[in-house]
Amino acid sequence: MQVQILADSACDLPKSFYEEHQVTLFPLKVEINGNEYEDVKSIDPNTVYETIRSGIVPKTSQVSPLLFEEVFTEMAEKGEDGIYIAFSSELSGTYSTAVMILDQVKEKYPNFNLTIVDTKCASLGIGLVVREAAVLAAKNIEKEKILEDVQFRCTHMEHLFTVEDLDYLAKGGRVSKASAFLGGLLNIKPILNVEDGRLVPIEKIRGKKKVMRRIIEIMKDRGSEMNNQVIGISHADCEEYAIEMKAMIEEEFHPIEVFISSIGSAIGSHTGAGTISIFFLNKIPKSE
Repeated sequence: MQVQILADSACDLPKSFYEEHQVTLFPLKVEINGNEYEDVKSIDPNTVYETIRSGIVPKTSQVSPLLFEEVFTEMAEKGEDGIYIAFSSELSGTYSTAVMILDQVKEKYPNFNLTIVDTKCASLGIGLVVREAAVLAAKNIEKEKILEDVQFRCTHMEHLFTVEDLDYLAKGGRVSKASAFLGGLLNIKPILNVEDGRLVPIEKIRGKKKVMRRIIEIMKDRGSEMNNQVIGISHADCEEYAIEMKAMIEEEFHPIEVFISSIGSAIGSHTGAGTISIFFLNKIPKSE
């Protein structure tokens, strides 16, 4: 039986992906003016960015525990094996809740074979892992080999972000060491990465073009066999910026693919518009 792949909406893959690849989606929630929406399913990211521009800050919450219970129980009753590739535990309580619900379900179904992976990743840093896992599952690769690939990619996934304004991330507690970067200087753009699952500012640079060139330099320094991997770009309402970045990456590295996706409503509620994020591996699996 094919291994079931599960993911939450923080992986920032398009809605069509889940349907086409039979991946189970757990949507995070977004609240605007007292109304609650399910990320991917019932709210568009542009709605979030328009809301933020109007001065209203959306609230987000983790995946419903009841949904976890329903899906896990149904899988257990069917005897299905699965891998849930979850949002970093350092950025959301979703992973911890899923583990708690799994423990409860396994009290009734002790042989239920579901593994929950704390990716320590975000956005397409998770999404690229999910994409590959779905491909392997469709080939009926055994669970342990899929899990090995998932864990390898999570460990070696690099994240580079630049945002228009760190205030959104700082207010939501999504960045540490942010105070030194909150100077409000004209056209100063931070570059962030992920350290042990947390977003951390690493540099600040004046001007978009210089930021883009610096990102390429960091990719050269950290990446491995860039021509032999898929590179991800996620963006928050700045598709032209993403396309420009894609062209630079293709010219410099000639990767297998540069995959572009929009940052979803849940993560976009914390980044605001204008965020661009790059994802690649600093070491690739030998099988590739």
